[in-house]
Amino acid sequence: MTPSAQGSRVAGKLGLTDRTFAGPRSRKLRKAVDAGLIEVDRVLAEELRMTDQIADAASRYLYEAGGKRVRPMLALITAQLGDGANENVVLGATALEMTHLGTLYHDDVMDAADKRRGVPSAHAVWGNSVAILTGDLLFSRASQIMARQGDRAIRLQADTFERLVLGQMHETVGPQEGEDRAAFYLKVLSDKTGSLIAAAAQSGVIFSNAPEEFEQPLVLFGEKVGVAFQLLDDVIDLSADPDETGKVPGTDLRAGVPTMPYLVLGQRTDADSIALRERIDEGVERISAGEDPAILDDELADLRRHDATQATLDLAHAWSNEAIAALAPLPDGAVREALTRFAQAVADRSS
Repeated sequence: MTPSAQGSRVAGKLGLTDRTFAGPRSRKLRKAVDAGLIEVDRVLAEELRMTDQIADAASRYLYEAGGKRVRPMLALITAQLGDGANENVVLGATALEMTHLGTLYHDDVMDAADKRRGVPSAHAVWGNSVAILTGDLLFSRASQIMARQGDRAIRLQADTFERLVLGQMHETVGPQEGEDRAAFYLKVLSDKTGSLIAAAAQSGVIFSNAPEEFEQPLVLFGEKVGVAFQLLDDVIDLSADPDETGKVPGTDLRAGVPTMPYLVLGQRTDADSIALRERIDEGVERISAGEDPAILDDELADLRRHDATQATLDLAHAWSNEAIAALAPLPDGAVREALTRFAQAVADRSS
């Protein structure tokens, strides 16, 4: 696939592009972002090349499978508050997207996910060890790219990566006894998803020489919208249509990974909710013992129809609204309007 073809697919599967850049004020902005995305994809394609044949194929695998390029898009939008999509902005956006790609290789191993972006997951093709090492390679390349831009970029990458790792570690270990599981989960989302989106929004300001006072509002925006994004993913994960999600419905829950609808279900005290939670728990135990993951199909369909899923949708909208409120210090204009529309679209995707 050519860079221009990749660049035109900013977030096409979810309709984020058209919704983010709706309105006459966004035409010039969209043109600038589209041009920047073409350049990011060009650099990504170059930086993902490896001299080793297996490393090259594995490193390019998920990149070539597609993706929404949400993080580069945000960096390119916020860069318009400064000098625009200069070389440093493009390199920063590339490094953060590469970091995101690296986390996908690791996540799929840890979650035993069979599919990613509509194709077999990397560990299903090459095995766990190669998939993990491929993720490590991408993290290394991302760090090399950031290192070319000096100490500030290195600190941004290191701080973001630390939060990503801590978020994954906390998710793996789970909450402490007596800790509120839903609140704990939101903190995990803030670290695992929000931190990287926040870094993308922040990087556009840093590398475009935009006013420093915009950094922290955009960090807060990125964290809030990142949590909203993941909450909607938890709902979409329950979709009965694998073509919509690119993976088997209920992948996370089947693997024993809690999601917000499941956690909200656990807060319900009525008999039907308790019974559904027990059936899900029993199914997860049976799957972990080697039974067919399809044994949870009925329970996941029931959870999809349960008000716990609607409560998760409502929570996603609340986080989206908080993200929009964080934009108050930004000047009125196309950038603020696009970020507002982005936050709204993130919390209103098809589920």
